[in-house]
Amino acid sequence: MLVPLLALSILAAPAAKPIPATNTICPVLGGKVTASSKTVVVRGREYRLCCAGCDAQLLKDPGKYLERDGTPKNAKK
Repeated sequence: MLVPLLALSILAAPAAKPIPATNTICPVLGGKVTASSKTVVVRGREYRLCCAGCDAQLLKDPGKYLERDGTPKNAKK
């Protein structure tokens, strides 16, 4: 009886709030983004995107667009 209750409590626990987006260019296409741009959460961090198709691309293959630390690969260094 304890196991089902524990499972329910884990499922009911609030998810951790993602790290807010700070990127100024889209990690997928490199277009400019603003505070009102669409966002997507990947690996616990929000990223702003320049257009509707970028969310699917980023979610499909985050390693193609993001460094291991979460920095977009196309970010200025």
